[in-house]
Amino acid sequence: MKKPADIENYMHNHYIQKSNWLRAAVLGANDGILSVSSIAVGIAAASSNREAILLATLAGLVAGALSMAAGEYVSVSSQTDIEKADIAREAEELEEMPDIELEMLTQIYEERGLKRSTAEKVAQELTEKDALAAHVRDELGITETSKANPIQAALASGAAFTSGGILPLIVSFFAPLSHIEYWLYGSAIVALALLGALSAKTGGAPIGKAVLRILIWGTLAMGVSALVGYAFGISI
Repeated sequence: MKKPADIENYMHNHYIQKSNWLRAAVLGANDGILSVSSIAVGIAAASSNREAILLATLAGLVAGALSMAAGEYVSVSSQTDIEKADIAREAEELEEMPDIELEMLTQIYEERGLKRSTAEKVAQELTEKDALAAHVRDELGITETSKANPIQAALASGAAFTSGGILPLIVSFFAPLSHIEYWLYGSAIVALALLGALSAKTGGAPIGKAVLRILIWGTLAMGVSALVGYAFGISI
């Protein structure tokens, strides 16, 4: 039989606790690399002027980071408002019809596989301890791990985008101007592959599938941007 410490260590091998921050960090960095690189590749395909490429890349980086931060703030704030409204509504229902709410909690536990008698006992004991917490967790599905702070989420999202978007800016500044779009594409693909591998390893997912997925979509996005640049290429 496993000792308590062994069981605790075994439980820590699961990765679901990392899913929220990992998703946000990977999404932000991936968008930063891909969006800014695509802009830079499109402009580089249309122009041989380094200043124009740098200006477009910097503008894409700043606009993208601010957009990601603002979008994440609004999204998380809206989610938080809905959760607070649901919790307030649940508190009112517990005050007005405690018996119905207790029965509802019992049925939830029954549906999860408990016998009726066991479900009633569990529901009763959890209600006596903290009825609102039990309903928020098991009826509404709101947990501490699912909650997010709007400002924290916005800053993290903006920072993640910036960390990814800074790469094409550096390449645009230092890479040889001749065929600079290939340098941008190559560096972006390498960075995307590393990011995909890192995120897969951190989350315990298959690395090959994550890398392949991110490379296909990255190539497609930058390829389309390059085609647009070549198609509308104007000497700047």
